[in-house]
Amino acid sequence: MAVVQSVHRAFAILRALSSGPLGVTEVSQRVGLPKSTVARLLAALDEEGAVRQGQAGGRYSLDDGLLDLAGEIGGNRTLLAVARSHLLDLVDSIGETSGIGVREGREIYYADHVEFDSQVQVRNWTGEHAPLHLVPSGLVFLAHMKTEEVDAYLDEPLEVTTAQSEVDPVKIRQRLGQIRRVGYCWGHQEFAEDLNSMAAPVFNARGNMVAALHVHGPAYRFPDPEQTHDLGILLAATCERMTLQLG
Repeated sequence: MAVVQSVHRAFAILRALSSGPLGVTEVSQRVGLPKSTVARLLAALDEEGAVRQGQAGGRYSLDDGLLDLAGEIGGNRTLLAVARSHLLDLVDSIGETSGIGVREGREIYYADHVEFDSQVQVRNWTGEHAPLHLVPSGLVFLAHMKTEEVDAYLDEPLEVTTAQSEVDPVKIRQRLGQIRRVGYCWGHQEFAEDLNSMAAPVFNARGNMVAALHVHGPAYRFPDPEQTHDLGILLAATCERMTLQLG
């Protein structure tokens, strides 16, 4: 657990620096961590080439080693590095925010996002967790887990966060079968009000699911009801290209 916490804290610091150079105190205030912790993590990130300090005691900024480090932190050396270009493509082609999630036990951890430049912004979920059964990324993972793992998950109490949250094990199992057949999943305000999302799986060379790519946007505009299948196919194709790169 300590390692996972350090990883999440490192991501938080890197996201803070994405807005521009910051000093230790400024980073500490933005990420809500003690200055001593931030200083230690910045020193470690500096050694890895992910950040650089202009001069002793000066501000830190992102460095060229960031993508390699992000891939290593993600548990697969190239996972986040490869994902980045595909997330950018999804934003360009769909016009909504895209992201990548990985499974951590009974939850999805949102490891990275590329935001769509719009006057109407949605919350950036990078660094956040969500129950597997409430978000498309998590449902995609459930659809590719062993039967006994799914049974164990559904035997536990299932969290409800909106009026649309689905917690009926029978209906969830039916949905998982549909996901396996069509290759993608849609979610409509099941985890957060006024937020819709779709996701599809990414596999490694051994055929194991290692991540889910997703696209989300405000429910009033995303998706166009006439384009849900086309958008799902587009996302699934993007995930297939990323899978080939990881192979």
